[in-house]
Amino acid sequence: MTGSITTAQHDREWWAQRWIDVLESFGWAQRMARARVYAREGRVLSLQFTGDVVAAKVQGTASEPYSLTLSIDPFTEEQWGYIVETMAERAFFSAKLLAGEMPHNIEEVFTANGLSLFPFTKFDIHSECDCPDPINPCKHIGAVYYLLGDRFSQDPFVLFQLRGRTREQILVALRQLRRAENPQEVETTAVAPVPDEPPDLSRFWHYDAPLDPSLVVIVPGQETVLDLLGPIPGDEGGKMMAALREIYTGVSLKASQQAMAVD
Repeated sequence: MTGSITTAQHDREWWAQRWIDVLESFGWAQRMARARVYAREGRVLSLQFTGDVVAAKVQGTASEPYSLTLSIDPFTEEQWGYIVETMAERAFFSAKLLAGEMPHNIEEVFTANGLSLFPFTKFDIHSECDCPDPINPCKHIGAVYYLLGDRFSQDPFVLFQLRGRTREQILVALRQLRRAENPQEVETTAVAPVPDEPPDLSRFWHYDAPLDPSLVVIVPGQETVLDLLGPIPGDEGGKMMAALREIYTGVSLKASQQAMAVD
């Protein structure tokens, strides 16, 4: 990526904000505040992913940008197997992730397997920067932390990638588990027939049996045409408006009685 990368000027998704909150909980709040300035100034010149490792270049006070790498302890093959199995057991998680959203209780999937999606301690994160600052995280690493939060907002699977699994790997594993558990359902969905003729729109809302009255709820409208039009010109004392309202009320009541089959 070329040019500078700045933090997005919008509210972060909950999982992206959680990432920042976790980092600040490690006692890095003051350093992260300085790093936020670097991120907003567009000092991060590049941000690239190579598997579960992030490589970046950040412009500091020197003429040449600093190079840094960042990674989080990835989960093992066995651990990811348990995670995906837990996800597959709840269709809600699969649906949300396929829609590009992170379920609010996604962390339950990991804690149920004795794991943490977000770094549990600062020792779960490994970062190096070739700047002269001996303290880690330096401003340059911190700026990348902030930009990763924005990346998480755009694509929650980036957070999984840092833990060792890409979007494709997770979705393929989920599909394989669902296919193994419901082979007939998956096959039917994959080869759903396409109708040769368009549907008969004249019967689109046609029902052969009456609806169960207990399932029908009629809520009177809060506004009528009279409310939208406002006062009637020349209607002294509002007598005409009052008469029209009485008519509207009667018609609404009659319509409700007919719909509910009230004798």
